[in-house]
Amino acid sequence: MSFDEGLAERLREVLMDEPDVAEKKMFGGLCLMVSGHMCCGIIDEALMARVGPDQYIQCLERPHAREMDFTGKPLKGMIYVDSAGTAEDEDLRFWVSCCMSFIETLPLK
Repeated sequence: MSFDEGLAERLREVLMDEPDVAEKKMFGGLCLMVSGHMCCGIIDEALMARVGPDQYIQCLERPHAREMDFTGKPLKGMIYVDSAGTAEDEDLRFWVSCCMSFIETLPLK
């Protein structure tokens, strides 16, 4: 299992005030769950962001973002953000905010 531990620590800091955050090893990397819903994670050095279908195209247009094609087929609503796109704390907070906006539309578990 390979993931950027420095990025993991930064994600933990961004999400530290959220209730019910858990970490799970998934997709060969690390996944952060919020209230039982997959929120974001890390595969190798890339951020895996669950932005949902409504923000999907808009998020793909941002620098360093690309389709998440983990299975060889794009997963709609999920994107990868290369490390250059999360290098600044403000950028990382933006992506986590996109993920949280989607998570808030989901039913409680």
